[in-house]
Amino acid sequence: MRSTVSGYSRLTKVHKFSAAGIAAAGVAAVALAVVPSGSSEGEQQAIGVKPVAWNAKAFDTEAQRDELVKQSDTAAGKARAEAEAKKKAAAEAKAKADKERAEKEAASRSAARQPVKAAPAAPAAPAPAPKVYANNLDGWIREALDIMKAKGIPGSYDGIYRNIMRESTGNPMAINNWDSNAAAGTPSKGLLQVIDPTFKAYHVEGTSWDIYDPVANITAACNYAAAVYGSMDNVNSAY
Repeated sequence: MRSTVSGYSRLTKVHKFSAAGIAAAGVAAVALAVVPSGSSEGEQQAIGVKPVAWNAKAFDTEAQRDELVKQSDTAAGKARAEAEAKKKAAAEAKAKADKERAEKEAASRSAARQPVKAAPAAPAAPAPAPKVYANNLDGWIREALDIMKAKGIPGSYDGIYRNIMRESTGNPMAINNWDSNAAAGTPSKGLLQVIDPTFKAYHVEGTSWDIYDPVANITAACNYAAAVYGSMDNVNSAY
């Protein structure tokens, strides 16, 4: 509806609101309230009413929108900052908890793994007692066989015993002073009737150098028989 006042229709909305505000403020400024006086009947006291504060922007919807947007952005930024702070605090708390759990697990594993004690060294086996042989024909043959085995000299108990009985009847001090060897100055001696040159040439290391020693005589004679006949077992007569 157009106004009948000349020029009023050309005022903008802001101008119209401003003018209305000024008019209202002026009325409020001069308004007096008449109230009964408490001192005497019929008297009246005038009380001035303060003018109403006016702000043209109160009716500016665009300015209000901008203010609301600004407040919303501020609140959103604050909320994001708080969320980031909470997220960071949660991550730090989790990292701390993980570290503590890992340290506890490592300590638990370390406590569970007791150092393995080395097994005590087994006591050294006692050295075998030296073998004892009887001081008779049987003991002499058996001791000679053990030495021959260690030296790789062939021969058997039966072969040695058979030849001893034929040559000396088991007498370690037997000597032949009538055969050709004796005539040549080298009589046969001992259990297996060995001459001195043969005994010296076929002497077995570790035995006595005494030609009458039973074991030394047997081993030297068997060493000679192995070289000439292959073994004392192959000797069946004077050799």
